[in-house]
Amino acid sequence: MKRSMDKMVIAAGAAVLLGALFLADHWPFRGIGPGTNAGSEVRTGKQAYTIALVMGMRHGDYWKTVYTGAEAAAKELGAGISFLGPDDELDGEGQARLVRQALADGADAILVAPNDEEPLADALREAQQQVPVLTLDSGLATLKVKAHIGTDNYRSGAKAAEEMVRLMGGAPGKIALLGFVPGTPKAEEREAGILSVLKLHPELQLAGKAYAYSDQQRAKELVLELEQTSGPLDGIIALNSASVLGAADALESLGEKRRAKLVSFDSTLQELELLQDGVIRSLVVQNPFGMGYLGVRHAVDALMKRQVPEQVDTGSAVVRTEDMFSPGNQKLLFPLIR
Repeated sequence: MKRSMDKMVIAAGAAVLLGALFLADHWPFRGIGPGTNAGSEVRTGKQAYTIALVMGMRHGDYWKTVYTGAEAAAKELGAGISFLGPDDELDGEGQARLVRQALADGADAILVAPNDEEPLADALREAQQQVPVLTLDSGLATLKVKAHIGTDNYRSGAKAAEEMVRLMGGAPGKIALLGFVPGTPKAEEREAGILSVLKLHPELQLAGKAYAYSDQQRAKELVLELEQTSGPLDGIIALNSASVLGAADALESLGEKRRAKLVSFDSTLQELELLQDGVIRSLVVQNPFGMGYLGVRHAVDALMKRQVPEQVDTGSAVVRTEDMFSPGNQKLLFPLIR
């Protein structure tokens, strides 16, 4: 009976979340949110400033939640926002073009979630000569901006590894690390945090590290390869949703979907279903709504010559199968429900 009620909670939460995301794509936001072709503006009455938000990509639940947080802050502050993003989360060159487009369109400040620093750096340097530039979600390794708003990825990586240590309970085992894109600051920081914990636990052997490039099928194939080359895995730490979903597919195809302990990041509806079923044991959940909201607030602060903190940690929390239905975690997992 309790399991049926829990299923109903997930279903109800999912329905409200999907409804909120539907509104982000439709009335009263039709044509202005993630998913539009060239980005467009939210008009919130008389605006003192227009802020360009260049997201990692222009679709996906995560970026829609960032968008919703940014839109909420814009309404409070009477700002206009242009929402822009490439089709592919790996497209740094596309982001560079969008930064230049935002400048040409007269943006007063630019918020960017960098996909790839190298092709984006020149465009951001040009932008800094004209307007405040802030980053969110993923930082920059070489270019200093006005402020960065996002998760402490090193700490969140350490949290994921600490969860794996807890789940293993002191037993020896083979652990795999399944990343998304090598070389990006976010990926490297998460990996560094994970490895900093694993090196303190010699009973846990790092059997392999592979990159799925946010491709679920590729992640499945990588896990199957690791199972063949290293033997049965006892745990997998996946750095994003596509990676953990692929890992779960691989284990299910082997007929052992709960054999290896899975720890991952974020809280897509598919991940939540697997968390409830005990296939995923723990999720490190970020705060994308807070990133968008605080990003816009600090951009306006910068434009009004107020002091802006260089680093703003929007936090992360561990949610486990056994505590995912606590009131606090429900608010974290479904941030758009009010």
